[in-house]
Amino acid sequence: MTTRTKILGAILSVALLGLGVLAGALLARPSVPSEDSADVGFARDMSEHHAQAVEMGMIAYQNAVTPAVRTLGGDIALTQQGQFGMMQAWLRDWGYGPTGEGKPMAWMKDGESYLDGNRMPGMATREEINQLRSAKGKDLDILFLQLMLRHHVGGRHMIDGALAEASDPEVLRLAEQMKQTQGTEVAVIEGMLKDLGAKPL
Repeated sequence: MTTRTKILGAILSVALLGLGVLAGALLARPSVPSEDSADVGFARDMSEHHAQAVEMGMIAYQNAVTPAVRTLGGDIALTQQGQFGMMQAWLRDWGYGPTGEGKPMAWMKDGESYLDGNRMPGMATREEINQLRSAKGKDLDILFLQLMLRHHVGGRHMIDGALAEASDPEVLRLAEQMKQTQGTEVAVIEGMLKDLGAKPL
């Protein structure tokens, strides 16, 4: 074997080693979901959904007269604000903005059929939020519970959509956590409404 052959062999070995290292790095790096994916759509739409829950939760935490309702409002605001931050961090890491140009829920199968105009299921109108802000005493407690119950039940569509269609492990993990937590809260809210002599909206 000539010296030139040995040198070429060494260069080839180094090149192949470099390609192997690069391929390993690419395979190890988590893939970024496409902008029209369920992962990105869920993060964007559920962030907006959560933002309203945080707003309503804080109104109840600050103004409710029933201690259990006040505590629930604070818990919901705290939990959903944390989840909101997590989803917004994903979007930044993936290189996407917090909102897209398409309609809400277009990322999930038959998602747009759940919309009321451009409003996602369970979302309160601005008039209802203003009504909650101006309510007092037991009326505020009941209205908060009614709006939050509808909000949680409506959000199940997106949670189920993410569990069926998303692929990112963190998205799936958070969606499952939401399903369990909000399922428990729905039962709690229904019990509170009954105790206050009220019914769901």
